[in-house]
Amino acid sequence: MQGEIVQFNCSEFKSHRATQSDIKIAMNLRSSNKILAQAAIILFFFWVIALILLTRPLLNNQQSEVSNDVLQRLSKAVSELESLKVRNQELQWILTNFSHEAQSGKINENVVERLRSTLEDKIRVPISFGGLEKKLTDGPSKEYEVKRRAIYRGVQEIWYFVQQELEKLKKKGHDQNAPELASLIQEILNSGKEHEIVLLNDLQELSSMEGHDAWRTTESRALSDLVQRRLHYLQNPVDCSKARKLVCNLNKSCGYGCQIHHAAYCFIMAYATKRTLILNSKKWRYHRGGWEKVFLPLSDTCTDPSGLDRSNWPGTNETQVIELPIVDMLSPRPPFLPLAIPRDLSDRMIRLHGDPQVWWIGQFMKYLLRYQPETQKMLDQAKEKMNFKMPVVGVHVRRTDKVGTEAAFHSIDEYMLFVADFFNKLEMKEKVPVRRVYLASDDPSVLPEAKKKYPDYEFLGDVSIAKGAAVATRYTDSSLRGILVDIHMLAHSDHLVCTFSSQVCRLAYEIMQTLHPDASSKFKSLDDIYYYGGQGPHQQTAIYSHKGHRTGEISMEVGDVLGIAGNHWDGYSKGINERTKQSGLYPSFKAVDKYNIVDFPVYSEVAVAA
Repeated sequence: MQGEIVQFNCSEFKSHRATQSDIKIAMNLRSSNKILAQAAIILFFFWVIALILLTRPLLNNQQSEVSNDVLQRLSKAVSELESLKVRNQELQWILTNFSHEAQSGKINENVVERLRSTLEDKIRVPISFGGLEKKLTDGPSKEYEVKRRAIYRGVQEIWYFVQQELEKLKKKGHDQNAPELASLIQEILNSGKEHEIVLLNDLQELSSMEGHDAWRTTESRALSDLVQRRLHYLQNPVDCSKARKLVCNLNKSCGYGCQIHHAAYCFIMAYATKRTLILNSKKWRYHRGGWEKVFLPLSDTCTDPSGLDRSNWPGTNETQVIELPIVDMLSPRPPFLPLAIPRDLSDRMIRLHGDPQVWWIGQFMKYLLRYQPETQKMLDQAKEKMNFKMPVVGVHVRRTDKVGTEAAFHSIDEYMLFVADFFNKLEMKEKVPVRRVYLASDDPSVLPEAKKKYPDYEFLGDVSIAKGAAVATRYTDSSLRGILVDIHMLAHSDHLVCTFSSQVCRLAYEIMQTLHPDASSKFKSLDDIYYYGGQGPHQQTAIYSHKGHRTGEISMEVGDVLGIAGNHWDGYSKGINERTKQSGLYPSFKAVDKYNIVDFPVYSEVAVAA
């Protein structure tokens, strides 16, 4: 058998099932065959002994040695027969357990590998499953992953629509003094919400049952590792004096989240132009010692902004040093601004992640926001002190200077509706001992209000952080520590409830993407969809036609490009049909994101891991 390969075809193995009567007959035949085989072995054994005894006097010393050898071989043969019997029982047990796992739908590459290694160990023959293990290791197709996530979002969108329409009817019932009708509608809303929760849980469970979670984790790490190695290569040239550089001044007249997004914009521009980023952070408003007092340096080999020649953006390809303005003043605007994604990685990103545009930005945050040991220690201590444990929902309530200018006021009750949704959904699957919430805000009154209104929840947070986030005290060391803690805890929460009009909320969401294979659905924004300040156009493509029949609706045909302005979270999005120039509402489920896939450098100097 040496060198042979045993082939197992799972479909054939599954289809050849015996009836109960066949099994009984087979078992009886097997039992009879065993008895006959054992009897034959015993008779053969006694025959050999008798033959040896009868011929012993006729044999010389050499013949005696031969007979001893025969006896030894016979003894070994009997022993091997017993070993084969035991091995057969072991193989039957292995295959029975394997078939049970296959029938349960939980077969994956780990099960296949375990089966193969066990069989090879037992029968000492190479095993192949006809490409089954390779198929599982390769993971699902891009089309499958995109459709799976679309179904999940579709369930959410249909519930947004039904809920909003029923709320309108309930309000009419109250207005028309029909409390029974309003009560009935509320019962329907409660029941409908449970249906939505069960559907979403089933979809998540189905996603984990089909055996591709291991691939998602592996692919997420591999793709992130590739981007991080490219960034390290870019930031650490062999000779800094000859390196092409992009200089970016960190200080921008805005808050912490805005400044971090400014630094990330500079980093994306550096990657796209293949220039080492030099971040000028002297006398940074948030820390007078500069960026390196809080985070690790962006480079180990090149922090000198000087060069033979320099120019403001855009310069030329030969200009050694280019100074970059803030994104608001950038001219000309290149195609690789957010929300663009690189062509050479786009297929892998779209296959892996529900929002590849955010995943891409998250990778730059991952490299930028590598903490100094002292910063990491401070965050770890804060986490331990407040007893930060899972499960936990991160809530960010932005007030102060945002309200009335860039965002509307939202009460704590609006946030807590979605916190309750998360825990209700979780409790359908498992027991939740504590409903825990990390509450961050720039308004010191929010945390005490939440604790008073919702005694059944455990709230984590620090009022002093909220006080430090006020405009008057924003640029202090204590304020910096507070915002670092808030963003860290929000990003490490199981779910995020906030307003995407806030830079802090969006930053936490971007960092969250680096902590999971796909955290694109782990949020609820009370206002905007995700966006990046200074971004290029955010477009969608119509996948179903629609005839506008309500006031404010627009019509569209399959393939129409839509410039999306926002999702109203009621089943409708707002935007402009770029073909007809109509502006208004359209059903959210009838359009999907149109990714801006752009040619970035491919960094052939950085090997793709096998």
